[in-house]
Amino acid sequence: MSNQKLNNQKRPRLALLVAVLIIINAAMSASCSRRASVKPAIIRLDYAYYNPVSLVLKDKKFLEQDLASDGISVEWTQSLGSNKALELLNSKSVDFGSTAGAAALIGKANGNPIKAIYVYSRPEWTALVVRKDSSITKVADLKGKKVAVTRGTDPHIFLLRALHESGLTEKDIEMVVLQHPDGRIALEKGDVDAWAGLDPMMAQTELQSGSRLFYRNVNFNSYGVLNVREEFARQYPAYVERVLTAYEKARLWALRNPEEFRKLFATDAKLDDSVVTKVLERTDLTNSTIGDNQRQVIIASGDVLKQNNVIDSGGDVNATVNSLIDPQYVRDVVNKNLAQK
Repeated sequence: MSNQKLNNQKRPRLALLVAVLIIINAAMSASCSRRASVKPAIIRLDYAYYNPVSLVLKDKKFLEQDLASDGISVEWTQSLGSNKALELLNSKSVDFGSTAGAAALIGKANGNPIKAIYVYSRPEWTALVVRKDSSITKVADLKGKKVAVTRGTDPHIFLLRALHESGLTEKDIEMVVLQHPDGRIALEKGDVDAWAGLDPMMAQTELQSGSRLFYRNVNFNSYGVLNVREEFARQYPAYVERVLTAYEKARLWALRNPEEFRKLFATDAKLDDSVVTKVLERTDLTNSTIGDNQRQVIIASGDVLKQNNVIDSGGDVNATVNSLIDPQYVRDVVNKNLAQK
């Protein structure tokens, strides 16, 4: 066979090989380009006075420093309560929002596409509060009384659980729906008989007006959890971890620098030092992982929420809570931190 004939036979094969290599190279380039572009232009978080770790994170700019090299900016929006944080998440105004664990369940059960991924505190941030001269001493005394409450928040759920424990429901009281700061004002003015309180406003009225926390139960306080929008988590899982890494840095800073933390909290929230001290006395920041402990508290709250028709009475609370809680991100962050030590 002549060399020319051999060359003629090789040419189509060579052309095919070159074409395949070009396609592979183009695909690899496109894949690399996609990976390079899989990052948000901005990450939006809330901050809240009921989430003191968020105040540290915002003040110290740990997240901004980490994301600067990626050209990603950070935007902060204040949440005045769990209900407002859930509204911000549902409207995509924030990507990460701070709520009570049981409040996150209400959002999830009502179709808010979120995952609870981190515990920023285990607080005793709510109790039932009356004025110092009130004759109310037990939950049963609330029957027929006006009680200020913010719907869809841990104080609301706390109130429902306290009523249930005493054989009452929300139908046995006159519920006055107000945001937390307005609830405190209404109590002090005498417009309501009691208030399902929330720190730091609860500590303020306790210390400054002599208001009494007549019913306390730390086990009815659900954990403070950080939630992420499911869409954000699907698109940018690596950046969920980056946010939690920064949150961990802020939480650990707060634990290692208690005096500076207290002053930062007081300055940012414009609170008296005595109020901040009272709030932090009943705020546990020592564990950030989310899992079975939070699941049990939220499920117990869910059962009472069903009975009071706050969430669908026919819904599966266990399934909803299992869908809500996602421990993978914080577990990975904690494990990485341990590996680096």
